[in-house]
Amino acid sequence: MTYGPARALPGDQIKITTNPDTEPFWQAAKEHKLTACECGECGHFRMPPTAICPECGSREKKWPSLPGTGTIFSFAICNKNPKNGEDYIYVPVVVDLDGAPGTRLNANVSGCDADDVHIGMKVVVDWTPIQDGWVLPNFRKA
Repeated sequence: MTYGPARALPGDQIKITTNPDTEPFWQAAKEHKLTACECGECGHFRMPPTAICPECGSREKKWPSLPGTGTIFSFAICNKNPKNGEDYIYVPVVVDLDGAPGTRLNANVSGCDADDVHIGMKVVVDWTPIQDGWVLPNFRKA
């Protein structure tokens, strides 16, 4: 089966909630900057962000700017919009983020045919406006 162009899900259908542990990630995204939670003590990266580092127990956090690139670790090809069931090709991906060893981010990939997406594919961050003035990091083929 041939799927055609991969698209991000429509931003007007996506709503997020934040908490004190995730807010810095979303604030950076509003500025089109990709970041990940790094322990301020041991340097361990973790996504999603948590209050306490699972490696050393520290509550100290840093939010370094990342290059905005990565490699597809896993993906699926979907052909129905989950909100309303319309025909809609999108490709959810899990991306190994460059600059944050061991950190993976769930997103969508667009800007290529869904059939061309593969494990190991290099991607670059792309920004999708969503509800309430937030911005969602998605990816496109590098």
